[in-house]
Order: sequence, then C-alpha cells, then structure tokens
Amino acid sequence: MIRQTVSRILLAVLVAGALVQNAHAQFAVHGKIVYPVVGRAIRDGVVIIEDGKIKFIGKFWDTVIPTTLRVLEAEVVIPGLIDAHTTVGLSGLYNQKQDQDQIDRSASIQPELRALDAYNPDDKLIKWVRSFGVTTIHTGHAPGELISGQTMIVKTYGNTVEEALLRAPAALAATLGQSAKKKEKGKSPGTRGKMMAMLRGEFIKAQEYQRKRQSATDDKRPSRDLKLEAIGLVLSHKIPLMVTAHRVQDIASALRLKEEFNIRLWLDGGTEALSLAKELKAAGVPVFVHPPMTRAWGERENASFETPAKLVQAGVIVAMQSGYESYVPKTRVVLLEAALAVANGMDFHDALDAITIDPARILGIADRVGSIEVGKDGDLALYDGDPFEYTTHCTGVLINGQLMGDERR
Repeated sequence: MIRQTVSRILLAVLVAGALVQNAHAQFAVHGKIVYPVVGRAIRDGVVIIEDGKIKFIGKFWDTVIPTTLRVLEAEVVIPGLIDAHTTVGLSGLYNQKQDQDQIDRSASIQPELRALDAYNPDDKLIKWVRSFGVTTIHTGHAPGELISGQTMIVKTYGNTVEEALLRAPAALAATLGQSAKKKEKGKSPGTRGKMMAMLRGEFIKAQEYQRKRQSATDDKRPSRDLKLEAIGLVLSHKIPLMVTAHRVQDIASALRLKEEFNIRLWLDGGTEALSLAKELKAAGVPVFVHPPMTRAWGERENASFETPAKLVQAGVIVAMQSGYESYVPKTRVVLLEAALAVANGMDFHDALDAITIDPARILGIADRVGSIEVGKDGDLALYDGDPFEYTTHCTGVLINGQLMGDERR
C-alpha cells in the first residue's frame, strides 16, 4: 500500500471504450466533489468499493489507496439514481406490440398480475436509462386500470429478473381518474363513484377472505384466490397501495380509502397534490410527483414545472419519477426531470434527495441504496460536471461494484 500520486491516478477511464464490465474489479472513485447525500459534500473525495460494497468514503489526499484498486476519475460523484416509479422493463425501447407488456385491458381489477413475470432484463431501454446514472427502478404495471397489477424494485442490470431483483412485490398499482374509466357502453367503471365502489367492494371481499382463511379448519378453508391474496397484502400492511391520481377529487378519494381500510398509501402523479398538501403531510403520504416535462392536458392540465419545489416547501415527502405515458416516449429520464425541477425553484440538494435517498426510504431499500455510506451497495453515478446541467455527461455507472459498459450520456 502506498500513497498515490497525481501521475499514478490520472487514468483515461472516462473514455467510452474503457468502460467495460469487470465483476472482479475493486475501485477507488476519485471525484472533485462527492455528494454522499447523507452528510456534507466532500471536495476532492474518494469512495472505495470492494466486494460490491462501499468500504470507505473520505478525502482523497488523506487516504492510503491500495495499488490493487482501479482508480476512476470524475468531476462529480453521487449515489446511483433511483427512479421512484416507471414501467421500464415492461414497456420496451421499440414501442411496438412485442415489447409492450405494461398493461392488460381485459379487466378493470387484476391485482394478481406480477411485474416479476413481465419484466425483460435484456430490454435496451434499461441500458439507456442506466447510461444517465439510474441504477435502481421501481417498475411494474402502468396506470390506466382500476388495479393494474403488482410492482417491484430492481437494479438496472443482470441477465435475469432474479439477479436484478431487490423486492417483489413492492406495491399494488391502482388508478383513480379518467384513464381508468371504461369507454364502452355498459362497461365498468364508467364513473368515479363506480371506481370507489368497486375498490371498496374488493377490499371488503379480501378482508372476509383473510378472516376465513385464518379461522377455518383445513377442510372448510376457502380455495386460494390470487386476486384477494394480492389485495390482502395491502390490508396486512405488507405492501402499500400506489394510487395514480391527478385531480383533487381523486386524491381525496385515495386518502379516504387509506383511512377507511387503514392501509399504507403512495400517491403517484399528483398533478393537483399541492391543493391537498396539508392533508397529505398529515397522513404521511409520499408523492411520486409527476415528471415536470409531462404534457399538460386532460387530467394533467394543471401540471406545473414548480410542483416538486412547492410540495417540498409544503413539507410533503417527494420523490421524482420518470413516469409512464401511453404514447412516445413512454418513459422519461428521472435525472432530466429533477434538473428541470431545479431550474424551476427546487433546491439542488432537495432535488438530489428526491432521486436518491428519499425514494430509497419510501421504497424501504435505504439500507442498501440511496446514499454513499459504508456498507451500502457499490452503486455510483459519475459525471463530468453538475449532474443537473443539460450539457453534463454521465461518464460512468457502477452497480454492486461493477462498472457498466454504457456509452456516456
């Protein structure tokens, strides 16, 4: 072990051709500024990763670095980004029928559908969002049906879903609003009142199903029902209900459902959430706020670039998401959405929290990701400047201590 000199460490690792995967490599990542997120920024900092985990973080010149470590250079080093809600891996890059598995329109209530069974870890869209620094995504079935299915949390790497998986199921995805209405005559739900009645009815059925399964003897126990079992996970607080809602009236309905059944609730979208900021804060409901660049029409006609900043100022727990749109581009890039929020009043550190530690805490994975701390996964994003500046490039991405082979963005 020797003290490294400048000539020793200035390696040309930011050239795209040098970015190759190496499962056995150990790294010292030197940044002109390192943002651990938890704690103060470190100028001229270093992060040491060994065996896929963060082993050390501190000042570069005060650190003795083993000669066995490969040294990576960057202007800015931050934790790998977390997309609080997306459909990436179910909705694919090519936007064609063969790679669009994010929603099934055959029924309004399908809680038994699992993201785990639809996720394609080899889809090029995963690599594309990763190339901007996104290392963890909360993904699954898209909004548009009353209950569209279960979500999960994965890393943006791996040859199989099991290799990428952090948690499944993560939540049950529901939608309240215009997009969940059936347009065909005689099909339900056709109104908002019908939506709530249908949800309430299924929750009551699930309560009764749970009671009978727990109390009945084996010969009288009801046959398994995958739909009611999935809703039962919400009722037993094992997973939350994630409700996509934009209008005030739909957000208020979601809050009533939370109170009536004593469930955990995540609000997704929340275009008009600011009008109920006091109620959301009091209920402890986090908001996966709509991407600022979302198109402001229909239920999102009141969308604003300033919504993320104003929700944070109101004391609401906020995480940024890339979201889902039924037309191209299908998904956005959470880094760019956060950058736009910064340009419209959001504090730099609040925005960084909203794509790192805050979604990690909401999703229940902060023990592994979301900040640069000793013992956490070796997930880092490297940039050649301020990550929220449009001209900045992501020059390197590490996941579980592996250097990903993406082109720089």
